[in-house]
Amino acid sequence: MNVVDSSGWLEYFAGGRNASRFAAPLKEVDELVVPAVSIYEVFKVLLREVDEDAALQAVSAMQRGHLVDLTPQRAMSAAALSLQHSLPMADSIMLAAAREHEATLWTQDEDFKGLDNVKYFSKK
Repeated sequence: MNVVDSSGWLEYFAGGRNASRFAAPLKEVDELVVPAVSIYEVFKVLLREVDEDAALQAVSAMQRGHLVDLTPQRAMSAAALSLQHSLPMADSIMLAAAREHEATLWTQDEDFKGLDNVKYFSKK
């Protein structure tokens, strides 16, 4: 199973330098877990920086994976991970979802660098 965080989705949609690194997990939709918070983040960025059509197309692509909401149990797990690893709220929710589904977390976000079951790619 795989979770691609918002930075990975945005890199892929923008065709950035690391886009090809995220292509494989994003194309394996049967193995893709998509936390709802990543839809929020990607939609917000694309709505602000591109336009509504691009944002809606991105969300449509994201919904092909297995969507997971923020349940009370996942929220508590995320809060504990946030404290343990000094992670912001959205990052801790993504990590909690990844851990719950025994998934690899794919990211460009330095907050995750060095954590178990994380594939981190530097933006630089």
